[in-house]
Amino acid sequence: MMGNGIGIDLGTASVLVYIQGKGVVLKEPSVVAFDRETNKIKAIGEEARLMLGRTPGNIVAVRPLRQGVISDYTVTEKMLKYFISKAIGKKHFGRGRRIICVCVPSGVTEVEKKAVEDATYQAGAKEVAIIEEPIAAAIGAGIDITRPCGNMIVDIGGGTTDIAVISLGGTVVSTSIKIAGDDFDEALVRYMRQKHNLLIGERTAEDIKIRIGSAYRRPESISMDVRGRNLVTGLPKTISVSSEETEDALKVTTSQIVEAIHSVLEKTPPELAADIADRGIVLTGGGCLLYGLDALIEEKTGIMTATAEDPMTAVAIGTGKYVEQLSNHKG
Repeated sequence: MMGNGIGIDLGTASVLVYIQGKGVVLKEPSVVAFDRETNKIKAIGEEARLMLGRTPGNIVAVRPLRQGVISDYTVTEKMLKYFISKAIGKKHFGRGRRIICVCVPSGVTEVEKKAVEDATYQAGAKEVAIIEEPIAAAIGAGIDITRPCGNMIVDIGGGTTDIAVISLGGTVVSTSIKIAGDDFDEALVRYMRQKHNLLIGERTAEDIKIRIGSAYRRPESISMDVRGRNLVTGLPKTISVSSEETEDALKVTTSQIVEAIHSVLEKTPPELAADIADRGIVLTGGGCLLYGLDALIEEKTGIMTATAEDPMTAVAIGTGKYVEQLSNHKG
């Protein structure tokens, strides 16, 4: 039996949809391609992502969410409607009292929260609940947040990194910084341009990050061939890039995340800080899959750091479990 609850992880890089009784049923990139001349949407999700940087002048592929918040309201609403109907099937769309729970970064303003709510209502929700990302991530990572015990969660998404200390079901100390997975890509683009005079696109940068990107020295160096445009000659060029180079390229960005974790730990009450020292730091979100990021955080803070079992879907699962509880209370 499919429940009425839907949980949505509305991320800068990807959107995940959780359906009550079914689990995570959809994971697609938050990209929309539309025709500038006719203002018609050409593609949404994976199909649109493949068009990034490869479209003719009249077709633009855009990300309607920037740094965890809505930058293009109309496009976000259409994207949400498309993903919800794709996840639940056309014939079920619009039926019944549907509660949709959406997670937002912990630092969003009331105006930004309202924009998410409005877009979700426009996309077909009968009721909308908002949950903060670190709470959803903690629930999804299997942490019992209801106990009077400090847990530290670091959710590194595409546009934001949310860091929170959670106890008794609520956030005690938190911060949200607009530095995350997308910034890793941008740092690699910058490095390639400055060091090798090579211009690469964001998809190539993401490929480098996934395959050889490092936040911490690997036991053995690995490398890959990178293709781009030589800025001096203007012609295509291929060069070999090593994992040590990516470590250099990403150093500034990764240390900003470590600093933010440090500042939250400094503001944490001593009893909860002692709990965190015992229990460790839990990482979630796609950005935490960068090689060695857990080791870097552990080295800099002196606190055991572990990555959640399935970091990519933790927020979506947590949002879904939260909506299930809401549905059960109302049902």
